[in-house]
Amino acid sequence: MKKFLLLLIWFATIVYAVIWTFENPEKVEKIKNEFKKNEKVETKVVSGNSKNISANSFTVKLTQVLENKTKTAFVVYPDNIQKFDPLNLTIFTQTGQKINRNKSKKINLPNYFTLQRNGGVKTIFYLEEKIFALISGSEKECFFASIIFLENGEEVFRSKCLPEDPSNNDFNGLGSSNIHLNESILLTLGTPEKHISKNSLLAQKDSSMFGKVLEIKKNDLIEALKKKSIDLKINVFSKGHRVPQGLTVLNDKVFNVEHGPKGGDELNQVIKGKNYGWPVVSYGTNYLKNKGGDGKSIKVSHEDKDYEEPLFAFVPSVGVSALNNCPSILKKYYKKPCLLALSLYGNDLRKGHSLIVFLLNKNLDKVQSIEKISLDNLILRHFVTNKENIIYEDDSGAIYVSADKKGIYKIEFTDFR
Repeated sequence: MKKFLLLLIWFATIVYAVIWTFENPEKVEKIKNEFKKNEKVETKVVSGNSKNISANSFTVKLTQVLENKTKTAFVVYPDNIQKFDPLNLTIFTQTGQKINRNKSKKINLPNYFTLQRNGGVKTIFYLEEKIFALISGSEKECFFASIIFLENGEEVFRSKCLPEDPSNNDFNGLGSSNIHLNESILLTLGTPEKHISKNSLLAQKDSSMFGKVLEIKKNDLIEALKKKSIDLKINVFSKGHRVPQGLTVLNDKVFNVEHGPKGGDELNQVIKGKNYGWPVVSYGTNYLKNKGGDGKSIKVSHEDKDYEEPLFAFVPSVGVSALNNCPSILKKYYKKPCLLALSLYGNDLRKGHSLIVFLLNKNLDKVQSIEKISLDNLILRHFVTNKENIIYEDDSGAIYVSADKKGIYKIEFTDFR
């Protein structure tokens, strides 16, 4: 009888736990969030086998050099060290860890830092030796973005609360790149969404920082630190962006790549003061009902309200992520303005997992060629760069990229034909 009662209590406990979990998804997510933030990140130097992948005019040699089971927010290598050693990498993870010489430690983030709704550290940027993080945050029912000075964990900027119901927010859309442009730092801040929602409309509102490429004057940032102010002055460089991911400068002009909805990933030349149209126009369509959307198409015509056309739109999408200049070996081969991008998953219609080469005309206002090179089903997140997000090349001309939950890979360009 006693054994039966114990079994009955055990069964009732299981049933109660299942029902509680089903009825309290927010609380369950918060519990998971705390575990993930404190989870130790382990890395390991590896010397795996190389794989040769044929491109149109050369071979890509792909080799894993570091194993790391997380997602990166920024990966830095000292640009004054040409010989590559994986132990010299500094890796910032989306879960709030900093890894150097295979040792990880938590970075200095406030308690409101959240991994809920695919949140986390979205990018890291440097001002000389000072380090800042763009992060997602939540307090009560308010979800927002903020910029944190990592030396003391103090906030220098906080956005307004997102207007959408918390369950519909998706911080995958927050953005993940920055560049230095003269005396400014440009930072991307997307609309955190899976489908068109109240958050989408922020991209057209001048009073909101979401859906924008933002400009921070370096002097303003220094002054904010001196005054310990959270009222950092931030200017809107351009607006009407959905999920701007990669950002780079080529010949003093700014370029970005960004996610469309179901299709419509874009390469843009980003011009100060211009409007790129989201959510009014896009070459993509809204997600289907089983993905939370209504499946309706979006207006394609950018000319109606003088929106800027993308230089190129992927239909279907590829899940484009990072963007940078081509390494020297490709510039020398093509003898044309050249940009290099990475991609994540893609979708059922077109896989991502690719290295993408864009060749442009001399005026940088037209894409003349695109080559998509599939890299072994890797979910490619970031290029390894210096502190100013300029692509790192080792003494042999190789570059390095991060792949989600896999680690760091070396990419060599060989056998040019």
